[in-house]
Amino acid sequence: MTEETATKLKKLDEAIAQFVRPDTFPLAIRMLKPGEELPPDVKVPSSSFGEQWIVCQSIGVARRYGWAIAVGRQDVICPLAAIAFGFRRPNDEYLKGFASVEMYCKDEQAATKLEAGVWKFEPGQYDYTCVAPVSRAKFEPHVVAVYGNSAQVLRLVHATLYRNGGRVVSTTGGRVDCAEIVIQTMSSNQPKVILPCTGDRVFGMAQDTEMVFAFPWGYVDEIIEGLEGTHKGGVRYPITVAMRETVTMPKTYQDLMKMLEDRDKGA
Repeated sequence: MTEETATKLKKLDEAIAQFVRPDTFPLAIRMLKPGEELPPDVKVPSSSFGEQWIVCQSIGVARRYGWAIAVGRQDVICPLAAIAFGFRRPNDEYLKGFASVEMYCKDEQAATKLEAGVWKFEPGQYDYTCVAPVSRAKFEPHVVAVYGNSAQVLRLVHATLYRNGGRVVSTTGGRVDCAEIVIQTMSSNQPKVILPCTGDRVFGMAQDTEMVFAFPWGYVDEIIEGLEGTHKGGVRYPITVAMRETVTMPKTYQDLMKMLEDRDKGA
């Protein structure tokens, strides 16, 4: 990792902490190509713990424990994520929606369309998905992902549009959010708003109050500039609310206050 990348990671972490204030670590995510060395101090579940994890679970551990995690073919026990990330080749059953019929879809026709819409890397394109807190990453990420409530994600949308305007456009299938966070963002090279899927809620401990904002590393300067600029412009988190007008108190409170004022006048 270059000194420039380390400096930008530090500035980004500080900006997110100051202007967004998420409850868990913002994450740096990198896809490792075949032959690319694992970054230092990365834990691989199959070799580090003798366990098999899934991608959303690894994301959850990284953002809550603060660990750097890498998962690949021997680690990922979720077939949907294994296929999406190119760790396993799809078979005919998968393509026909075997895992979705009567769970997410009415029939095979609908399930086939659902699976076809999942974001995917080519089989063998990458060996590992590496995830670490932005503050502790020892690699240049492809994607940065921040879990937060809708107001915190809103601030990141504001930051994205600060320099050039436009809109943040996302798609969702309500499943395999790990693919939407990483693959959709990398493939489109655009920031995205993602809904945590059921698996992320069950295995990654994503909360009902949380959404995800993900952006390509190439946007890091724009995000930092946008967070600072919109904050200076008065767009803040926590969101400021209208509290400065004189409120109307209950009738008994008004009567009691009048009694106090009359007493003080006569004193």
